[in-house]
Amino acid sequence: MLIVNIHEAKTQLSRLVEQAARGEPFIIAKAGRPMVKVCALDAPVAGQRRRLGFLTGEISVPDDFDRMFDAQIESLFSGGK
Repeated sequence: MLIVNIHEAKTQLSRLVEQAARGEPFIIAKAGRPMVKVCALDAPVAGQRRRLGFLTGEISVPDDFDRMFDAQIESLFSGGK
């Protein structure tokens, strides 16, 4: 893995960031001591959208979802078991 000192990183930042974005991470060192690792983020590709509703028909949420286990929860808070 490429190790660059801070001065070199500052002068060549654009090139180094492009390399990292292509999957070639690098380390920035200060006085020869590694300080940080720069690598690409696992971000979606520009223009890619999340697909809403892609599980339609695969799962179902009960109508009383927001009231499920009310009695048990109330019992736990009031000291019952």
